Amino acid sequence: MSGRGGRTTDRGGPVLLGVRHHGPGSARAVRAALEQCTPAAVLIEGPPEADELVPLAAHEEMRPPVALLAHAQDDPGRAAFWPLAEFSPEWVAMRWALEHGVPVRFIDLPAAHSLAGGDDGETADEGAGEQEAGDQETGEQGAGAAEVRIDPIGVLAETAGYDDPERWWEDVVEHRGGGGAGADALAPFAALAEAMAALRETYGDGGHDRDPVREAHMRLRLRAARKEFGDDLAVVCGAWHVPALAQRTTMTADRQLLKGLPKVKAAVTWVPWTHRRLSRRSGYGAGIASPGWYGHLFSAPDRPVERWLTKVAGLLREEDYAVSSAHVIEAVRLAEGLATVRGRPLAGLTELDDAVRAVMGDGTDAPSLLIHDRLVVGEVLGEVPEDAPAVPLQRDIARSQRTLRLKPESLERELELDLRKETDAGRSRLLHRLRLLGIPWGEPTRSRGSTGTFRETWRLRWEPELAVRVAEAGIWGTTVLSAATAKAASEAAGAAHLAEVTALAERCLLAELPDALPVVMQALSDRAALDADVGHLAQALPALVRSVRYGDVRGTDAAALREVATGLAERVFVGLPPACPGLDADGAADMRGHLDATHQAVGLLGQPDTERRPEGNGLRTRWAGVLRAVSERDTVPGLLRGRATRLLLDDGELGDGGAERLMGLALSPGTPPTDAAGWIEGFVGGGDGGMLLVHDERLLALVDGWLTGVPDAAFTDVLPLLRRTFAEYESGVRRTLGELVRRGPATAPRHPAGDAPDAAVPGFGPGLDRDRAAAVLPTLRMLLGIGQHGFGDDPPESPRPADDLTGART
Repeated sequence: MSGRGGRTTDRGGPVLLGVRHHGPGSARAVRAALEQCTPAAVLIEGPPEADELVPLAAHEEMRPPVALLAHAQDDPGRAAFWPLAEFSPEWVAMRWALEHGVPVRFIDLPAAHSLAGGDDGETADEGAGEQEAGDQETGEQGAGAAEVRIDPIGVLAETAGYDDPERWWEDVVEHRGGGGAGADALAPFAALAEAMAALRETYGDGGHDRDPVREAHMRLRLRAARKEFGDDLAVVCGAWHVPALAQRTTMTADRQLLKGLPKVKAAVTWVPWTHRRLSRRSGYGAGIASPGWYGHLFSAPDRPVERWLTKVAGLLREEDYAVSSAHVIEAVRLAEGLATVRGRPLAGLTELDDAVRAVMGDGTDAPSLLIHDRLVVGEVLGEVPEDAPAVPLQRDIARSQRTLRLKPESLERELELDLRKETDAGRSRLLHRLRLLGIPWGEPTRSRGSTGTFRETWRLRWEPELAVRVAEAGIWGTTVLSAATAKAASEAAGAAHLAEVTALAERCLLAELPDALPVVMQALSDRAALDADVGHLAQALPALVRSVRYGDVRGTDAAALREVATGLAERVFVGLPPACPGLDADGAADMRGHLDATHQAVGLLGQPDTERRPEGNGLRTRWAGVLRAVSERDTVPGLLRGRATRLLLDDGELGDGGAERLMGLALSPGTPPTDAAGWIEGFVGGGDGGMLLVHDERLLALVDGWLTGVPDAAFTDVLPLLRRTFAEYESGVRRTLGELVRRGPATAPRHPAGDAPDAAVPGFGPGLDRDRAAAVLPTLRMLLGIGQHGFGDDPPESPRPADDLTGART
């Protein structure tokens, strides 16, 4: 046998069409070669289990990019993809064969062997330079193996004097014409086969240690096809494999290489793919850097440069760039001029990017990322027919998507849901159930509009690998509801911590899984009864309380959840004060988080609705007592005492002078400076602590007085704590505080003598100014519709400084 001329023998025989996967130039050349040879059968590098799926490629609902997905039936997580785009030579060969009624056979190593191997089905197929379609890809590449594998395209490019393999390949193949009428369509394949034969003679398998096994199977399939169809065959495979397929070997030797290979039961189907997943930037070893550009080169009938820049101009206009037809004309001239100067047959992406930057981007790179993301890579999502083989769960997901009018898209988008509407509520249920099953089609995000609990905002993007997640989740059930219910029950039984169970209860309510909730509730009760760690209890409470609130919003009966949440809160109340004394810095920081979480949870759980929930006010009252106990106990770290004081102040539980009294005690000379600094961090730490000091200058005076009295020896220990506290404030707040401190405490009231019944208090400002307060009362009454003595009275025509300000205080 000989690798010359693209045939297995010099006298004729199967035509070996070595290609670069996902190459538009290779795809055009394959189509021309098939038209010239008109073979009796077409053999394609790919898993033989997919032979029965070939007719679906001609289905009117099939839209590339698509991929063959193979997975082990007993372990769906062991999966492999063979991506195909419109410009993939394998896809072009398959469609040509179907249009001409020619049989198609896949000849690569079966997926049953690939998936059973120790490398999780990963196969290195350099196919003229890259790991691309035809390779079993799991999304991860072994770094150690990649370091010793040669890059055939890189070697050829370096030999030709190029420092960029991509540029060399585009100049030699992608940007060349078809050769005109009467040209030999097999000549490019003969030249490429000769180059690959020289490389194989030098490098052997090039570090791809699995290639000999794969190529042995290809030769066996080729022999079988010659017996079935004769020698009039066309073989479409990676160019790297052509010398091996043309090599003279015996059937016995090839079978010996395949002897003893591990095997699993595999299932194969078509799944949608995306241009983004064809890109190397996606994280897959397979692919090309610019699928959108290659798709354009393949589909453009003529003048690809002009058509591409017209697309670019349209995109930039949509994004409000001032681009006209004159810009397009000048950009075309510049790109073609650059290609001529650089000796290229056609302007490539480098020249086009330079032209866009100079002409349409005013010399900046601003449009480059947009063009790369939307055009060079693209957001194309393929489609497969409904009757393609799929697991039952996938079919139920597809039915739900059609019913809810929620079409999968590769372009990321936000979806606003109003849970009061039936369709939006159904969409929310589906997305939450899929997340519980480990299928993150949508991710919840913060709403830009209403923050009410009847609204949800999701960020949606359908990724091809979600098909594997669906296959994995198929073990839980045949429908989304049954699978999510079974998965939730299993997670509840296997949860190791109480917080995991409460989070699961919340997810069950969001996903509306009534059959799973009793199982989760039982697990929650069991673990809550056995867990005595206050931190675990406090960590579990917020999710449980949110579940109670979601139950109210979604019309779900959450009475059992409320009972468990109330009991959990009571246990936190009892265990929290004894757990606070004697904590170190890290323990105090963790406990502060538990303190905040419990405070927020009690606020939600204990809503002041005494008619329906009289226990609500009782919870809040008992929690206030817990905070008082923490704030007044000297053995509790200052961070926790300060935080408890702040929470009491925000809830109005301290009364007049309560905060000043506790602050004075905490900042007294007998308190260690580091503990006092921790108290300040707990009291005014966080984004809103600065505003408290700005508006309550008496507290600011206490802080300032303490800070100026810190001994020099302790100041260096206190400074980092204070810097961490004040660094959390916005710049405007820090500036205002600085101005107040620079001005210093006020020493006298602003009122004339005898005109201010409230004397100024020590601090950075005077006491209550009755005249200024009374001046706003008429406007305030008018806005609120309140008369002088109640609703309905006419507001006074002018402010009266001597008025009693009881109404203002009320």
